Amino acid sequence: MLYSLFSSIHSLEVFKYISSRSCLAAFTAFFISIFFGQWFIRRLRALKVGEDTTKTDSEELRRMHFDKKNTPTMGGIIVIVSILVSTLLWCNIYNEYVLLLLFTLIWFGVLGFIDDYIKLTQKNAAGLTDVSKLLFQSALGLILGLVLYFHFNKFTWGTQLAIPFLKDFNSDLGPFYILVVALFVVGMSNAVNLTDGLDGLAIGCSIIAGIAFAVIAYITGRGDFSNYLRIPYIPGSGELSIFCAALVGGGLGFLWYNCFPAQIFMGDTGSLTLGGILGLISIIVKQEVLMIIICGIFVAEAVSVLMQVSFYKMTKKRIFRCAPLHHHFQFKGWPESKITLRFWIVAVLLAVFSFLLL
Repeated sequence: MLYSLFSSIHSLEVFKYISSRSCLAAFTAFFISIFFGQWFIRRLRALKVGEDTTKTDSEELRRMHFDKKNTPTMGGIIVIVSILVSTLLWCNIYNEYVLLLLFTLIWFGVLGFIDDYIKLTQKNAAGLTDVSKLLFQSALGLILGLVLYFHFNKFTWGTQLAIPFLKDFNSDLGPFYILVVALFVVGMSNAVNLTDGLDGLAIGCSIIAGIAFAVIAYITGRGDFSNYLRIPYIPGSGELSIFCAALVGGGLGFLWYNCFPAQIFMGDTGSLTLGGILGLISIIVKQEVLMIIICGIFVAEAVSVLMQVSFYKMTKKRIFRCAPLHHHFQFKGWPESKITLRFWIVAVLLAVFSFLLL
């Protein structure tokens, strides 16, 4: 909205630049998250909308997380609102990639809200069933896959999968690209959801990934930079830098309240949404494989669960003391704040390493 207004005023050309609007988007989302978050937490406490930390099979986890009981949840609404408002203010909302991200933001936000609402309102309920959740996630993934498949076919790189370091080798997936898009979106959504188990862990890693993708989106949106690095030039993808900046700003505002000891939890409302949009951004900027590095913490958390479940079914033994991975370190006696901080450090190193691969 403000972008459209300022772009029509010749003396305010500074607002046409992606760099300027990215900064404004980050600050706008941050302050919305801070002020709206404060009111939202008070409102949730008044309504007694709190997390039930006893819904776990592990007695040890119940003991460790006893102090978290009744902490307000569904805080992902704070992040979603801050991103949504900031994007509408500073992005070119007629950009097809921005529209896809907003559509994904709302879809996953509603799905996560329903899941959290069932958990909070129905005694002993675990939310939506895994099958129901996966169906709704997959439906969105296939919709996005179809849209991007027909859209990207207009370009020379089309449905190719870019491999870091192998600039001259690109695997064209053809129609299978639709399934790959669905796999990345659904996979990342669930990976962030699994990571959201310690105060500040998921949102901190999401902020780091958001910064990395903001830089990559800016590069792919410029013909000179993308040509120099020999990566696909994607016209219009520069606007995603503004969206990523809004994610970073809104995430920092939420982290203000979510850092240890957390005043509010993200819930599935936030974790499913953040994972979905990070997966979609990586697909739009044609860095799906690089996303595995940038979002390495999320990938490791998801893989630890798959390994634990598969190994236990085959041998009735466990690889980790508890899965996802962050709980393994909790069971080893690491303080929660130490686990979170060390995972952040690894996330930063992976993000920096990804630029070397780019």
